[in-house]
Amino acid sequence: MKVLVIGAGGREHAIVARCAGECRPGELLAAPGNPGIAALARLLPLDPSRPEDVLEAVEREQVELTIVGPELPLSIGLADRFMAAGRLIVGPTQAAARLETSKAFAKAFMQRHRVPTARFHTCDSSDEALACVRSGGLGFPVVLKADGLAAGKGVVIAPDLASAEATIHDVMVDQRFGSAGARLVIEECLVGPEVSFFVLCDGRRALPIGTAQDHKRVFDDDRGPNTGGMGAFAPSPLVDAALGERVIQQIVRPVLDGMREEGHPFSGFLYVGLMLTGDGPKVIEFNVRLGDPETQVILSLIDEPLLPLLAAAARGDLRDAPVRLAAGARVGVVIASRGYPETADSGRAIDGLDAAARLPGVTVFHAGTAAHDGRIVTAGGRVLTVVGSGADYADAIARAYGGVSRISFDGMQYRRDIGRQAIRAAGPVAGRP
Repeated sequence: MKVLVIGAGGREHAIVARCAGECRPGELLAAPGNPGIAALARLLPLDPSRPEDVLEAVEREQVELTIVGPELPLSIGLADRFMAAGRLIVGPTQAAARLETSKAFAKAFMQRHRVPTARFHTCDSSDEALACVRSGGLGFPVVLKADGLAAGKGVVIAPDLASAEATIHDVMVDQRFGSAGARLVIEECLVGPEVSFFVLCDGRRALPIGTAQDHKRVFDDDRGPNTGGMGAFAPSPLVDAALGERVIQQIVRPVLDGMREEGHPFSGFLYVGLMLTGDGPKVIEFNVRLGDPETQVILSLIDEPLLPLLAAAARGDLRDAPVRLAAGARVGVVIASRGYPETADSGRAIDGLDAAARLPGVTVFHAGTAAHDGRIVTAGGRVLTVVGSGADYADAIARAYGGVSRISFDGMQYRRDIGRQAIRAAGPVAGRP
């Protein structure tokens, strides 16, 4: 099967790496890709934000299956164009993608279909938002979310009224996130551990493909500003078979049924961001694609060929049998540039990539890298994800950080506590759905 992977980050490198073992030589393409991906797939110089160009390339190259990594192409209707042309694609339509691209849509949808989530209020102006937080109806701390896409940084937890007011001014008046913050969703702050729950959907059916927990704050012990993710581990020791089934029945099934009833069947990857509260699992957010860096730790735990599953989802004929998941644990540590998440110090030569990749149980995924004068250099905020594969969390942590220790570049930063909460929660790997 000839396959095209859309995207250029660590998530896409992980997808390409997983597909490489299932494609014949020359059948794996990526657009636009990165230096790590280039070692496994032929790169196409395409802009994923130009659907017509992507579709033209797919037809020219006779690609049989396209896998979309990032959310932007989905938000502008890439899947719609493919479906109209009869081309298989893993990803939802523009209308179905609103589960991620509009926080206001997602919250109203969950309310309509009785999907458990936090109480909320959607505000179309700064005056309305200020009135909402000043009423105190949602309590403090309170969560403020930009309605649109904000690269994973559009969520602020305000501990008190003064910080909530300042955030509203920052987002809605000063337009910190541009048009994404023109509407604001304000919701109660749920309490409990967070879990990422992933399913593959075909419009009617959903197959769980793994769980993970990520680390959003830039510094150890969850300090500092939110990032796109500084690391992750899988599987989550908090999700056993019973909880997994509860998530499917109370959240995933109502979402699929509701989207189909409203005329927008959902196919592709659905990422359910959960808070495990005292009242049960509640949805924090949806993503309509795989997460980053969670993809880097969940894909290798799928213990069967991936491409047949993806093609079935794109065709609308997923099987009912569960996906086999391997034993063991995965821990991924993100290495970032100096200044991240506010800035990205680029152009720094990276040493030790080959030495890290040679270590047993270590895989290095490229994200913000570029090739320059025969060297790999930094080219973004999150530069690499180093994944350790182990028999248990402690083993995986040791392997991941062993890989990190071989890599160096000027300004390199990373957290040193990735996976620690997994050991506290479970020790050995727990059951999974």
